[in-house]
Amino acid sequence: MQPMLASVPTSISRLSLLVDLASVLAREVDLDALLSMAAQRVAVALRADRASIWLIDADHGDLVTGVAVLPEVLELRQPIDRGLAGFVARTGDVVRVDDAGSDDRFDPSADRATGYRTRSVLCAPIREDARAPVRGVIQVLNRSDGPFDGEDERYLLVLGLQLGRALELTTLRARGADRPGVVLRGRFNHILGRSPSMQAVFNRIALAAQTDATVLLRGETGTGKGLLARAVHVNSPRQSGPFVTVDCTTLPAQLIESELFGHERGAFTGADRRVPGRLEVAHGGTVLVDEIGDLPIEMQGKLLRFMQDRKFERVGGRTPLQADVRVICATHRDLEEAVRQERFRQDLYYRIRVVEVRVPPLRERGPDEIEQLARHFGVLYAKRYGRPEPRFTRASLASIKAHHWPGNVRELEHWVESAVVLSPDGTIGERGAPSLPPPARVNATEALCPLGLPLEEVNRRYIAATVDACDGNKTEAARQLGVGRNTVSRVLGKRKR
Repeated sequence: MQPMLASVPTSISRLSLLVDLASVLAREVDLDALLSMAAQRVAVALRADRASIWLIDADHGDLVTGVAVLPEVLELRQPIDRGLAGFVARTGDVVRVDDAGSDDRFDPSADRATGYRTRSVLCAPIREDARAPVRGVIQVLNRSDGPFDGEDERYLLVLGLQLGRALELTTLRARGADRPGVVLRGRFNHILGRSPSMQAVFNRIALAAQTDATVLLRGETGTGKGLLARAVHVNSPRQSGPFVTVDCTTLPAQLIESELFGHERGAFTGADRRVPGRLEVAHGGTVLVDEIGDLPIEMQGKLLRFMQDRKFERVGGRTPLQADVRVICATHRDLEEAVRQERFRQDLYYRIRVVEVRVPPLRERGPDEIEQLARHFGVLYAKRYGRPEPRFTRASLASIKAHHWPGNVRELEHWVESAVVLSPDGTIGERGAPSLPPPARVNATEALCPLGLPLEEVNRRYIAATVDACDGNKTEAARQLGVGRNTVSRVLGKRKR
């Protein structure tokens, strides 16, 4: 993964580290890469041999060095009751040790396993202020020119406070203001997701970001394709270049060519000056062609030619121009069907799907992730509107988890925003939240029927799902199934033993 912070000389100003960190926290950066590079910069600033940034995982209560790690990856985790970093995590004290081997709190197991010899150690807590719970620990080892001194200690303590405040701007936030640690919500900043389906998306995004390959993001409206496109850009070697979006649904067909390629003066009525197109503006960076499935057929050939050799002409121009851009496309359309109907060029279809990423709808990410997203948006909008931190009632959570969310994450975000505004006391319940439609009806493909079940059990599950979709009304379920109500009752009475 491309580092988020550029390499710097040994004479780095300690202040520049804080400035550089602040400059990237608003972007969809890979949080593992950010923490790794921040640790490297801390080591340089303190003339240390190495540095680590440990976070307290609020879900598991241990220390972890990576956001994308799974609980079973034990080598990237450390019990909070072990070592000097664990001591700082538990107490919130700064620790400076000149001879690690003589300190009873030091855990030599890592040195024994790696052959590394730890001599001097400096650890400081990461938290928002001196009274806040500890979120993590900064640890530096073996200063090159002797033991760490008081100035190093004061700097690391201040840096820990700055990092604690910085975490508030990321998705690595605390579960509660009075609870230690952070919740590891996702690999990329500002993009939440710990479900297996989202982990698969993040892995593909991370791999794609290392190259200039064209990426096709596919998924329903509101699933976050735009955020993922930005994640590809800001984690790539083109991160310092522009990120430009062309939305094929918001422009009339006759203006899309000019929008993409620009136009010369006099090219058409009203063209009183030369205007560069989005591809030209994106030179050195990335262009997102959003909803490419809506691109007019007559424009698809011109875009294909550009993607093949990165050459184009402005509307009304004759001079071939070049633009060095990385192309990302996104769509919610069925492109295969569009190709069959000759509404989308087959050659362009194959050209844009070099790396294809399917972004799952919210309903496939699971009820736990829906709740996590709802709570995240609740805190976000409570701060924005000056409301108390929201408290979701059991009824509201049940309703949120049962809803189909056809508008996906965007719909959920807007619902929570409205609920926060309508709940001045912070309670998100039936009264203080906008109403949700009843759960969507379940059809045959949505009923839980994995392969290998006996036919009788498949039949029972399907009937049970139909009854649930009818809010428990067996008469209505029987009508939809075309059977008698007694048949429904009889089948449901046969439980799998």
